[in-house]
Amino acid sequence: MFDRRLIQNFDWVLMVLLLILAAISILNLYSATYAIREVGGSQVFAKQISWFLIGFFVFLLMTTFNYHVLERFAYPVYFISIALLILVLFAGKVTSGSQRWLSLGPVSFQPSEVAKIAILMVLAKFFSEKGGYREYRLRDLWQPFILIGIPAGLVLREPDLGTALLLVVVSFSIILFVKVHWKSLVILVTSALALAPFIWFSLKEYQQMRILTFVRPDMDPLGSGYHINQSKIAIGSGLFWGKGFLKGTQTRLHFLPEQHTDFAFSVLAEEWGFVGVVILLLLYLFLIVWGLSIAKESKDKFGSIMAVGIVAIVFWQVAINVGMVTGLLPVVGIPLLLFSYGGSSLISTMAGMGLLMNISMRRFMFQ
Repeated sequence: MFDRRLIQNFDWVLMVLLLILAAISILNLYSATYAIREVGGSQVFAKQISWFLIGFFVFLLMTTFNYHVLERFAYPVYFISIALLILVLFAGKVTSGSQRWLSLGPVSFQPSEVAKIAILMVLAKFFSEKGGYREYRLRDLWQPFILIGIPAGLVLREPDLGTALLLVVVSFSIILFVKVHWKSLVILVTSALALAPFIWFSLKEYQQMRILTFVRPDMDPLGSGYHINQSKIAIGSGLFWGKGFLKGTQTRLHFLPEQHTDFAFSVLAEEWGFVGVVILLLLYLFLIVWGLSIAKESKDKFGSIMAVGIVAIVFWQVAINVGMVTGLLPVVGIPLLLFSYGGSSLISTMAGMGLLMNISMRRFMFQ
């Protein structure tokens, strides 16, 4: 029997936030591809609208079942995501030197996007099964470390340093939420610092150059430093009010690279200035705070951990992308959530938002 309280508890605030972000994203994407419409810009714009419609359907679909069903399917979904990540290393489509995509007829998708949701599910199941809220020590965390390390390592092999980094920081956000003993936390941080030299030498040459360029932006202005230099010029030239819609010179003259994907934020900053940037970041902040309130109101540990994980994805993708395009972080190829062009990222994000809505709608249910 259908529970009418589900309709009464439908989270209209979350819905409106997503629709506003979608509208701003589509408007910005139109501007970012306006100057290249003769070489497929209009097709990119039309595709993104289609992805949003599909994503919205997925969003609604994810609210139609009780999210506790996911506990039973957490490990199967996790192992399917691992299988897809392995498959992409052997049969994936190579784009710009990276093998990140699997093709199903005319449609291509990134298995790493499936891995994001899979890791959330499996970590939420693992920690909710432990029962109670207690401080975890290193000896309690070897299983989560393996669950995190396998997909992160496979994504790093593609190579996709940005997404691998995202999987790790989101997972550790969940681990911090479920409470880690302070001594164990000190050991983890110390171990990470000790491993830094080994991580450095394991990076590809172009990845090392991105980090060196971050430290010294002037060392290769026409090579590895070109992206970030042009991005900072675009952002700075927007000043307070911006140059106006479709009037960004860096965008119109094709100086700004990847302007519809990783550097979409720079297009917004150039055309709408400081005011537009603040409005967009406030919308993301409101979404993060609202998501945390959903996690707090959830009546069970599984729902709380899932909600925190989804919010962590939003926070870290926004923080890393904005830090990247403004020169505060190295360029690692993380798109701006719900804003940059991309079907796989958008649909996985809308699936996550649907799960967040699912948890919010069932917050009145006691398990």
